[in-house]
Amino acid sequence: MTQSDFGLLNERHRGSFIRLRTMIWLRWCAIVGQITAIMLAQYLYNLQLELGLCYLAIGVSIVGNLIAIFVFPENKRLNEAENFLMVLFDLLQLCFLIYLTGGLHNPFTILILGPVIVSATIMTLRSTIIIGATALALVTLMVFFHLPLRTEEGFILRIADVFVFGQWVAITIAVIFLSLYARQITDEMNSMSDAVVATQMALSRTQMLNNLGGVVAAAAHELGTPLATIKLTSAELIEDLDDRPDLQEDAQLIRQQADRCRDILHSMGRAGKEDLHIRSAPLIEVIREAAEPHLNRGKDVLIDGIAEDDEGLDPPLAMRRPEVIHGLRNLIQNAVDFARSTVWIEARWTERSISVRIMDDGPGYPTNMLGRIGDPFVRNRRLERDRKARPEYEGMGLGLFIAKTLLERAGAELSFANGTKPLRGSSKRRGAVVEVVWPRPAIVPPERAKGQGIGENPSFQV
Repeated sequence: MTQSDFGLLNERHRGSFIRLRTMIWLRWCAIVGQITAIMLAQYLYNLQLELGLCYLAIGVSIVGNLIAIFVFPENKRLNEAENFLMVLFDLLQLCFLIYLTGGLHNPFTILILGPVIVSATIMTLRSTIIIGATALALVTLMVFFHLPLRTEEGFILRIADVFVFGQWVAITIAVIFLSLYARQITDEMNSMSDAVVATQMALSRTQMLNNLGGVVAAAAHELGTPLATIKLTSAELIEDLDDRPDLQEDAQLIRQQADRCRDILHSMGRAGKEDLHIRSAPLIEVIREAAEPHLNRGKDVLIDGIAEDDEGLDPPLAMRRPEVIHGLRNLIQNAVDFARSTVWIEARWTERSISVRIMDDGPGYPTNMLGRIGDPFVRNRRLERDRKARPEYEGMGLGLFIAKTLLERAGAELSFANGTKPLRGSSKRRGAVVEVVWPRPAIVPPERAKGQGIGENPSFQV
């Protein structure tokens, strides 16, 4: 799924996350606040208001809430159009009340920001622009058109024109800035949520493929001996029953069915029990398994491993965890994609840590993106020659995010850099460099006592 697909999905469903009951509850809060403000203005400060029109505007909101409560189910979620209409109605109702109570001379004008921020948070860009433009237009009109606030003695309460202008400027800036701020933060959260979902899907897919890849070995390991015994016994029976053709046919059928079971084992999918023998493998083989899909893509992938200590430690085993294999595979894919001809994968181990360094002879990471590598949906401006070389590549950073997330979940720490020195045994200068470092206990399986078995193969958890 590309970045545009994620963006389109996010835009289509942005307004479908909010329950109608949530909007109704917020409107009840606004109604209570409006009634309280009007009653205090009338009875505490003796302001002369157009009470009929004020209560009419509030009454329309009350009727709308009651209709929504009794007509729609409690779990109703608003679609984009319904959300837009509800927020637009609240904005118009609030602006009408402010028009009746002094316009920008009313300090409650700041509440206009509420519907605008809600629209920026839960709606598409188009709906947000319409709501924001409507709010700015109504605020501008209320500078010139509004009913004045009058005291009981008939005096008009108003602030100086310079403060009215300042209030208009402040609200305009707040509408624009807070809308952009709320939308940017929401987009960041939605992008991260989409990326995490993609990571979970990748891990689930890798787990499934890992399970599928080991069933034949597990089943053959479990059933190989009894099937061989059945086949050997049936062969002996066939020889001993030469004088009993009817029984000999039964023995031949037994051998045929044993052969059929053998064939099924070679073609069946993963089911049954997990083979503990394939839970771990030599570190180099785990890296080779991760790199296997990219070994025949026209680039040289060179894998090397060496102990960094002087003690000459033996190559360690590594746990074949799906997140480790998939994470390394994504990093190797990225290196192969951008390498000119060669990718180097170097494994190093000490008594305390295991590290895998992936390098290529490509152009390296863009300097302006080094600090953001591992963030999801990051796009970098590409030169024209890059677009011609790889027109299908959009570069949204999701693969590196998935790799980073999965490997960090497995206890690793990742670092990204651009290499500058020639590689050992090569005159080529290396491009991108990514190093993955695990504490040894995080990836190396615990050692078993001499002669200790690995235990019974556990059943898969579905």
